[in-house]
Amino acid sequence: MTAPASSSYSLTLSCPDRPGIVHGVSGALVAAGANITESQQYGSPDTGTFFMRVALATDAGETELRRQLEPVARSFGMDWELNLDGTPTRTLILVSKAAHCLNDLLFQHRSGTLPIEVPVIVSNHPDLADLAAFYGVEFHTIPVTPETKEDGEEQLRALIIEHRIDLVVLARYMQILSDGLCADLRGRAINIHHSFLPSFKGARPYHQAHARGVKLIGATAHYVTGALDEGPIIEQEVIRVDHARSVEQFVAIGRELEGRALVQAVQWHAEHRVLLDGHRTIVFN
Repeated sequence: MTAPASSSYSLTLSCPDRPGIVHGVSGALVAAGANITESQQYGSPDTGTFFMRVALATDAGETELRRQLEPVARSFGMDWELNLDGTPTRTLILVSKAAHCLNDLLFQHRSGTLPIEVPVIVSNHPDLADLAAFYGVEFHTIPVTPETKEDGEEQLRALIIEHRIDLVVLARYMQILSDGLCADLRGRAINIHHSFLPSFKGARPYHQAHARGVKLIGATAHYVTGALDEGPIIEQEVIRVDHARSVEQFVAIGRELEGRALVQAVQWHAEHRVLLDGHRTIVFN
């Protein structure tokens, strides 16, 4: 008789911090016949919240895992998710005219290092249609003007539903999403900001940084919120520069940093390694 195949899952949870959480979770997993292969936890002294991510392997099915975990989750008041490993995160990418972040995401996806699936790309300009076609991804142009913004967002919502999207990535999408859409996408929309936030927000940040003679420049990947460039930060990349660098060199260096930070943030999100703690993130990397 063939033994049932073992499956791998990731369990993430948060709840008010108190004694016994790790013991309760571990006991439930043992009762389900699961083997814990990785475990990370953190208790936030600022919010009094406990966070945990557990990687596990088991011959039991998801139903049995949930049956054992649900009483523990109720007793501790947990917000929790159980995800089967190997299931790619269905991702919609928003772009404008800059190609570098889109290309980095699609290349890493094609190479097998980024656990996402990209069924559709949406842009407010047609410029990157050829790049999408090269990677075999459906491309939609939805122009955005003050008069068409509301209708454009409705089209975007329809695509999110049609393609069963789990994550929206703003890969240098140079439009501001409405507060309503930001709220609907809370915790599942990632933006790359071409600056080392919280400094030099808004337009032309590398020009601002160059004018101030900074010695570090960077890029910031963060969750999207209604407050512009204020969302919880997932990842940042920085590099030292000096007075001899031109503003054009700043921009070129910045593009590389943007791609790296965005790809890393998307990977951690897709691997269920990022948990929200108010305006901050807990990243179990």
